[in-house]
Amino acid sequence: KDRMDLTGARWGLARAEAILKLRSLKISGDLPAYLAFHFDAEHRRHYPGPPIPLDLPVAA
Repeated sequence: KDRMDLTGARWGLARAEAILKLRSLKISGDLPAYLAFHFDAEHRRHYPGPPIPLDLPVAA
């Protein structure tokens, strides 16, 4: 509450909740597993399928 009530602070409820969730993951020891899951999910979101093969001409 002290950090959210500071003059000029840009804390909103959504950001404060996200920070609390990250802090609880760190304290519980689950942060590495969560980060692995998060980065894998982001990778699958950005690259949903296998890479497109390139048909490069073969030098003779």
